[in-house]
Amino acid sequence: MTEPAYVAVDWGTSSFRLWLIDRAGQILAERRSGEGMLVAARAGFATVLQSHLAAVEAPDHLPVLVCGMAGAKTGWVEAGYVDTPAPLSAILKQAALVPEQARDIRILPGIAQRDQRAPDVMRGEETQLLGAIGLDATGEAVVCMPGTHSKWVRVKDGAVEHFSTFMTGELFSAVSRETILSLAVAGADDAEDVASFQTAVKAAYEAPAFAANLLFGARSRQLLFGGTPAAARETLSGTLIGIELAAGLSGAVPKAGIMLIASGRLAMLYRLAFDALAVTVKPIDADEAVRRGLSMAAAAIWTK
Repeated sequence: MTEPAYVAVDWGTSSFRLWLIDRAGQILAERRSGEGMLVAARAGFATVLQSHLAAVEAPDHLPVLVCGMAGAKTGWVEAGYVDTPAPLSAILKQAALVPEQARDIRILPGIAQRDQRAPDVMRGEETQLLGAIGLDATGEAVVCMPGTHSKWVRVKDGAVEHFSTFMTGELFSAVSRETILSLAVAGADDAEDVASFQTAVKAAYEAPAFAANLLFGARSRQLLFGGTPAAARETLSGTLIGIELAAGLSGAVPKAGIMLIASGRLAMLYRLAFDALAVTVKPIDADEAVRRGLSMAAAAIWTK
């Protein structure tokens, strides 16, 4: 039977993912839950982690490597930041040790952009970047990382030079639940309306200054011309993603296109959005990227 080498954890604001990994980087067991930082701060980070370690029967001596919001100021132990321009290799060297624990538990740092004109921070995404790009990358890349808070990152020769955060996912949640537009999407089923989504993406990309007007159009169009709640939902989603892409694609785009690190429905939506704008993308699964990043960091920390 293959022996585990370490435990990898991606600890977000609202989600928890744990993998038991062997020396070859293969997954031996996996756990997922909604016990993100907000839940763990109340229940206790050590308590939440131990419950999942017990569930996968992780040996007591096995080290644990964590990325994400567990390292935030309001998390378990503040892991600090690597400042831009940030070589991805620096992430491997600045992991914070969680004190007073029976096993070796480390939390990877985030990346900070200490620019008065464009201050920004990331936690967790730096590990996905490490897994997707590696340590020996050369040349330039533009990376789109969709999520509640989407990240657009410019990387040159393995170093994060600049990045921007867009509250696209959080805005979609707020607009579709807390404004008059909630009436337009009420009762929406799971049916996908690709045409409505891509039309909204193109309209917002071409006229991002009209974003607030375009959003209201989801309601007025439904009242005047009909349409399903699902079509209205896709219009809201497409509009918000379209204005994000208008900003993200405003600079020079490498000939290879955009590196898209995403999983599940977000990966599908952003592929459709880029297709609507005829922009080339290189898709990378977000789960695979974060596991590879954690694996690279674990090897650097614990391999002698």
